[in-house]
Amino acid sequence: MITGAIKNKVDKIWTDIWAGGIANPLTVIEQLTYLMFIRSLDEKELENEEFENMTGEKMLKIFPQSAAGQSMRWSKFKNDDPRRIFDVMSQRVFPAIKSMKYGRLPDFSDSGELIEIEDEPGKSDESTTAFARYMSNAMFLIPTPQLLQKIITGLDDLYEHDIAELDMQGDLYEYMLGKLATAGQNGQFRTPKHIREMMVELLQPTPDDTICDPACGTAGFLVSASEYIRRHYEDTMTPEQWEHFSGPAFTGFDTDFTMLRISAMNLMLHSISTPEIDYKDSVSKQNQITEQFTMCLANPPFKGTIDAESIHDNLKAVTNTKKTELLFIALFLRMLKKGGQCACIVPDGVLFGSSTAHKAIRKELVENHQLRAVISMPSGVFKPYAGVSTAVLVFTKTGAGGTDKVWFYDMKADGFSLDDKRSEISDNDIPDIIHRFHHLEQEADRERTEQSFFVPKQEIVDNGYDLSINKYKKTEYVAVEYPSTAEIMDKLDALEEEIAVGLKELRKML
Repeated sequence: MITGAIKNKVDKIWTDIWAGGIANPLTVIEQLTYLMFIRSLDEKELENEEFENMTGEKMLKIFPQSAAGQSMRWSKFKNDDPRRIFDVMSQRVFPAIKSMKYGRLPDFSDSGELIEIEDEPGKSDESTTAFARYMSNAMFLIPTPQLLQKIITGLDDLYEHDIAELDMQGDLYEYMLGKLATAGQNGQFRTPKHIREMMVELLQPTPDDTICDPACGTAGFLVSASEYIRRHYEDTMTPEQWEHFSGPAFTGFDTDFTMLRISAMNLMLHSISTPEIDYKDSVSKQNQITEQFTMCLANPPFKGTIDAESIHDNLKAVTNTKKTELLFIALFLRMLKKGGQCACIVPDGVLFGSSTAHKAIRKELVENHQLRAVISMPSGVFKPYAGVSTAVLVFTKTGAGGTDKVWFYDMKADGFSLDDKRSEISDNDIPDIIHRFHHLEQEADRERTEQSFFVPKQEIVDNGYDLSINKYKKTEYVAVEYPSTAEIMDKLDALEEEIAVGLKELRKML
């Protein structure tokens, strides 16, 4: 758990970086990510050396054994003069990471030139982390030696005294990501952790699932799914399941290299060393994946420009549109195996939009698959990013229908205030949502005036496949009796008399 003391230390590092001239929160996260990765490489090397000394078994060396190679290790340079640290970082460590292969960093010649690692025929580069794969266009932007030393000292203090455990490292990174308070150019933004965890709890992933977020951003959904699996299955997982968990179980796509680096680091800090994190425009012809995953968890972008020619034809066959929020639902259905589950966030317009494309995707869910739940969320859930009203759709891919009735829930509170501050409050419907969803047999007799209820499929069909909760919710009107006009006038006369008496007493006092 991240305590107040740890948060204060992180905030101090953050303030130092801002004062040093880096104001964009995404850039701050990116630069911190590089440093955390560099430190993690040295930690891994120290573990390998300790194991080698104990067993005598030769281990892969991450850092070259030359003086230049060893100078790149965090433990070697962290206490050096700031100017030397800056030179080592900018001229050796950073270029070396961008050329990392087969889990090894390249060496440097006597003249300071980088010696590229040659490709090894027949050998794949799977041992290099997903993070390192996306370093090619990264930039080292820390402007001064003094600022770099402050950041290194602050991070080292955190690691050595506060976050020795791997889980704590993940929590620390999540806290840092929580400072991203702006939406991306395509409308993507970080989904609050408690909303992600609610969606994961609804689907209940297992160690055998293959989970995908085709708009992964910082990989929050994949991290939340991994935490759920470890929490419920850690003591019973087989070696094969652990191997699956370390990478193949989790897949994420994004079109932003910065996000790919951040998501890869986030997963690595949660024990997922080789995830399938790829640069891919998920709804384009570039993505040919069909029936590969058992689970999709996502908050796809709600806006952005898409070239109509690049959209995959089989998505347009389901819903002929350029709107990403509709195309991604069609994509989930294509990428899921039969029987696969999906929980995704959509803007309210998806639920009631009157265009042919809107109706087509809703009809597809209701008629050809099993739409299980529509959870309406209040508009403040994504503040301060945006005030858009959203809902969570939960469905299962069947290819043969199965929607008999749909469960609706009207979330009024999520445990935080619905203003820009998002302060923690006591009102929270999320535990109730999870409990009711997993006990739907108890929902059959609920009235339309309650917070949750079922709506039969035929009623949805008759309403043009409208999925907005207000279409079906009934409001109870309570009759209020007001006093007659004569009674109100009598009360006003009495008040005037009291005022007059009071004024007379006030004049006597003057």
